[in-house]
Amino acid sequence: MSHQNYIKTIVEQSISVKQHILSSAEHLNAIDEVAQLCVDAYKNGNKVLLAGNGGSAGDAQHIAAELVARFEFDRPGLPAIALTTDTSMLTAIGNDYGYDKVFSRQLEANAVSGDVFIGISTSGNSKNILEAFDSAKSKGVVCVGLCGQGGKILQVADHVLSVPSDCTARIQESHIMIGHILCGIIEKTMFE
Repeated sequence: MSHQNYIKTIVEQSISVKQHILSSAEHLNAIDEVAQLCVDAYKNGNKVLLAGNGGSAGDAQHIAAELVARFEFDRPGLPAIALTTDTSMLTAIGNDYGYDKVFSRQLEANAVSGDVFIGISTSGNSKNILEAFDSAKSKGVVCVGLCGQGGKILQVADHVLSVPSDCTARIQESHIMIGHILCGIIEKTMFE
């Protein structure tokens, strides 16, 4: 039994979402603006912090790794922290304060004014991401929401990079593309 029709459908759907982003000046400008926010933070000695749940946690770690290690060429590392990686911290905070606080508590401890926090939520409604925005804002951190096309994140983030889809898998595919674009712009701008 062949699954070629299914494969083609999924690839076509992914292309369609990315074509929508490509043809939207609003989406392109938003990505460019967030990249510049990150560059400005780095030029001022600040860092980028990222968080998400499930696949979005993986995306947070992936993007942080590209910034710290390298993306397209060798250069000095850039400070970036994925708030999703320390199991002792996550379980301690989750146990003592509840899962909704696992990222906000880390931002309370590690974020400083001028940092950029990128909260990733495909639904736009992840409670721990929304709580993290509250903590970040209270510390003077710029809040970027990476989401699908809806949710509370649209109202609470300072800047929103939304993906025009309601399918989690298609949103996540575009999130990592956007993450790679941000890394590319940051790296080229910082180390031309």
